[in-house]
Amino acid sequence: MEKETLFIAFSTQKGGVGKTAFTVLMSSYLHYVKGLEIAVVDCDYPQHSIAEMRQRDMEQVMKDNYYKQLAYRQFSTIKRKAYPVEKSMPEDAIDVAENLIDGATIQPDIIFFDLPGTLNSRGVVKTLGGMDYIFSPVSADRVVMESTLKFATMLNENLISVGKSDIKGLYLIWNMVDGREKNELYDVYENVIGELGLNILKTFVPDTKRFRRELTSGHKPVFRSTLFPAHNSLLKGSNLIALADEILKTIKQ
Repeated sequence: MEKETLFIAFSTQKGGVGKTAFTVLMSSYLHYVKGLEIAVVDCDYPQHSIAEMRQRDMEQVMKDNYYKQLAYRQFSTIKRKAYPVEKSMPEDAIDVAENLIDGATIQPDIIFFDLPGTLNSRGVVKTLGGMDYIFSPVSADRVVMESTLKFATMLNENLISVGKSDIKGLYLIWNMVDGREKNELYDVYENVIGELGLNILKTFVPDTKRFRRELTSGHKPVFRSTLFPAHNSLLKGSNLIALADEILKTIKQ
């Protein structure tokens, strides 16, 4: 029996809360470290941030012997090519994903979708309805919280609970948490989230500048890249591994 490819989106209608960063970090960690077959459909029109990042990563590797050797050692060790990143319009994203599956030598375990940060973009709601799982980053900021809860409640009431989608689960993720520990404010918000019938993962992601560290000519350890996983020296305190483990448990991978 052929395995099922899961369609997953880190999605919200509020910009700047980490949906693209989570897509890249999870894709690279699961593909290069955990050994899952990953693909990405970048339908965040018009910026296509992940496709642009892949282009920057490739250019940096090709012109810099340090990164070129790093890429060669990685390929020699894990015997895995870079995961594909395909650009798409939001309304065409499912078709692009299906074509990726049909044309793949090894069927992907997961295809991640990076969608526009607004439900008003053409095709976004339809594509979200085709996801197996949706993870929505949220921070303890009133504007972000209200926007994310509105987004999640709309999907839950209009798609999930009435059976008008393929969505098996919708989960919020605490992102940009200030300090090492959550405080009482988060308990209040989590009570509100529970009362709305929504779910939130236990793992929280701290507010740290390392999430913006990409490939540079300075050869510093990289955290966010489409060609390499987050460097081991930067993982401590990021909760990235714990988040990946909880997501894998949630989607039963």
